[in-house]
Parts: sequence; C-alpha cells; structure tokens
Amino acid sequence: MATTDYTVRKARHVTWVGFWVNAALGIGKIAAGIAGRSGAMIADGVHSLSDFVTDVIVLVFVSLSRRRDDAGHQYGHGKYETFATMLISLVLMAAGVMLFADGAGKVWSTLHGGELPRPGWIAFAAAVVSVVAKEWLFAYTRKWGERISSAAVVANAWHHRSDALSSLATLAGVGGAMFLGPGWRILDPVAAMLVSVFVVLVSFRIGMPSVRELLEVSLPAEMCSGIWSVIRGTSGVKAFHHFRSRRNGSRIIVDVHIKVDPSISVVEGHDIADAVERRLRDAYGNEMIVNIHVEPYRGEPIDPTGACID
Repeated sequence: MATTDYTVRKARHVTWVGFWVNAALGIGKIAAGIAGRSGAMIADGVHSLSDFVTDVIVLVFVSLSRRRDDAGHQYGHGKYETFATMLISLVLMAAGVMLFADGAGKVWSTLHGGELPRPGWIAFAAAVVSVVAKEWLFAYTRKWGERISSAAVVANAWHHRSDALSSLATLAGVGGAMFLGPGWRILDPVAAMLVSVFVVLVSFRIGMPSVRELLEVSLPAEMCSGIWSVIRGTSGVKAFHHFRSRRNGSRIIVDVHIKVDPSISVVEGHDIADAVERRLRDAYGNEMIVNIHVEPYRGEPIDPTGACID
C-alpha cells in the first residue's frame, strides 16, 4: 500500500502533467481555431483551458485531504478530497451544458439560413493532436488515480476524457466541413450536442458518490457484508449490533458493538476488540477508523449476518 507522502507526491505529479498538457493544448487550439477559421476549435481550446480549474482544485485539495488528524479534524481531512470531487463534477456538468447550448445555437442558425465558415487544415490537425493527447492523458491520470486510491485524481481523468470527446466532435465537424461541403457543416454542432449529453452523464457518475459521502451514506452492501464477516469470524466475538459505517475521503469509518462472553475479564474483552480492529485494518487498510464498544452476550437471538436481533 502506498504511503501518504508517496500518494500526495504522485497525485501532484500526475496533476502537474495534466496542467501543462492542458496549457499547451488550450493555447494551441485557440491559435489554430483563429488561424483555421474554426469557431468549434476555438471553443474546444477554451474547454481545454477550463481544465486548469480542475487541476488547481486537485492540487490544492488532495494535499489538504492527506493531512494528519488534528484537534479540529479528529477524523482527518478526507472530506476535502470529497468536496474537490464534487466541484470537479459540477465543472464537468457546466461544461456539458455550455457545449450543448453552443451547439444548439449553431444548429438553429444553420437551419435558418446561416452558414458556418470552412475550417482550414490547421484546425483539423489540431483536433487530431488534441484527441490523441487527451486520450493519453485520460489513461495516464486514471491509472495513477486508481493506483493511489484518489477519487479526485480519477475524477480529473474523466474531465480529460470529456475534453477528448469534445475534440472528437470537433474533428468530425471540421472534417465534414472541409470534405463534404457547406451543407454538412452542421455535423460539427450536432456532434458537439451529442457529446455534451455524455459529458453531463459522466458528471453525474462522478459526482453522485461524493454527494452520498457528504450526506454520510453507509458503505455499499457488499462491503458491509465483508466487514460483518470479519467481525463475526474473530475469535471471542459471540455477536455484534449497532453497526454503522461511512467514508471520509479514502478512509473507511466503522462503529460497532461486539458481544462477548460475560464471564471473561475486561482485559480479555479488550483483547478481542483489538483483534477485531486489527483484522479489519488488515482487510481494508491501515487508514481505516474502527470504534468498538464491548458488551456482554446474554443469549439474544442472532440473525444470519451475526448481528443481534434487539
């Protein structure tokens, strides 16, 4: 498992790579759009520059989220990363809505007699470079985000993917306008509208887990089932109840009452609780926060999960 310092360093490195690639693409695409008479390419360049916002969010919030517990944040700073992920999803959603509105405006204008200008080769070449660069950046960022278990870095990877899809729509539109004639230039805004719908859907997929975490929603059922299995499989545990779970960034938090033989000593009960905590951390990571209350088992009925039926 990666150390906290290593995680922060790698998150920063990955994000800085994206930062400079976005800078080069954004400036290059805007210049190519102006030189190549392509409004779609100019808009695509502005979209790339918008990634600066998410890069800055990740650079700031990932560092904050990995700080150690302190008096004011006794459960750690994991919610900073959660909040950053939600902000990134909102930026994605806003970008998708703006792309759709821009495409719809162009379609409306074209259907009412307007004509889009014919783009130049420099705009077409810039679109090809953008698609390739952003797909590479998406794969690179997602790989490291998953490797260091950073939701914010993974979310930023999907923002790179949205930019690649935007560039793909631009490529289709520029290509159609160049090779198929004026009547087909409407392909550019139509493709942009279709891609914008996908961007909005991706923003929901990224944003909803962070919203659920901020609302203190419990861990997924399959994860809870695995945790219950570890608890009831610990020697000395007769049953458990009052189980609660949630996330704080990349950290799992669990509160549980375990039932033990009432005839054992306080020290033995404490040792059993320590064993439960140790086994849970072995299974789900050393950063896991486990709060255990020990109670005597007095023959209460137990359901199939190992929990007491109160």
